[in-house]
Amino acid sequence: MSRDSNYDHHISIFSPNGRLYQVEYAFKAAASASGLTSVACRGASTCAMVTQKKVPERLIDPSSVSNVYTIIPSIGCLMTGHSPDCKALVSRMRYEANDFQYKYGYPIPVGSLAQRIADIAQVNTQKASFRPLACTAMLVSVDDEKGPSLYKVDPAGHFLPFKATASGAKEQEATNYFEKKVTDLPTYTPDETVRCAIMCLGSVLGSDFRGTEIEVCTVERGGKFKKLTEEETERHLNDIAEMDA
Repeated sequence: MSRDSNYDHHISIFSPNGRLYQVEYAFKAAASASGLTSVACRGASTCAMVTQKKVPERLIDPSSVSNVYTIIPSIGCLMTGHSPDCKALVSRMRYEANDFQYKYGYPIPVGSLAQRIADIAQVNTQKASFRPLACTAMLVSVDDEKGPSLYKVDPAGHFLPFKATASGAKEQEATNYFEKKVTDLPTYTPDETVRCAIMCLGSVLGSDFRGTEIEVCTVERGGKFKKLTEEETERHLNDIAEMDA
């Protein structure tokens, strides 16, 4: 029997090797619960996020299935993981964002929101009466001072700004793809940024998409966070197909 085998019963007890197993289980659940892969990147003036869209049952209205959420008009979020946990975290983010604007009179910067949510997530790893939420959040906005901003918050309460990132089942493969593009990303136009995210997802999944099979969302400087329609998504997919022809 492993020396660490009895240390996964409580969230707040370190194993002799310095591991918190319940937190590690939350990471694994966030990556595998939905079976989806999500990617995000930022260009010169735009942030783009793309994720798979899978309707679990044929009787469910497809329009009700989404992993993309608007926190406030200028901040968008893409959630990956256990669906109820994702919705609970989105509700908390909306509360924190609106509470900030009520107190200080201006919209919360995306970096401040990411830090606040990360702090809350980290508290959930300290007490036996709590558990980490099995979900990963990617937040995007175009900051007045820093320009396009992309943050990722994990179940342990760790957050960092990224040029491009991914989460879900094929996270590592998507990360490897973006590493090859990292020097070009800061020069990308809005359309190029969106196409880069779509091509990344298509590359790691090894398949061509239809407009109904993915969700694409963007936020541009001076604009609001928006989800692209199926027609707009199809336009980008057609442009990508012509580039590959």
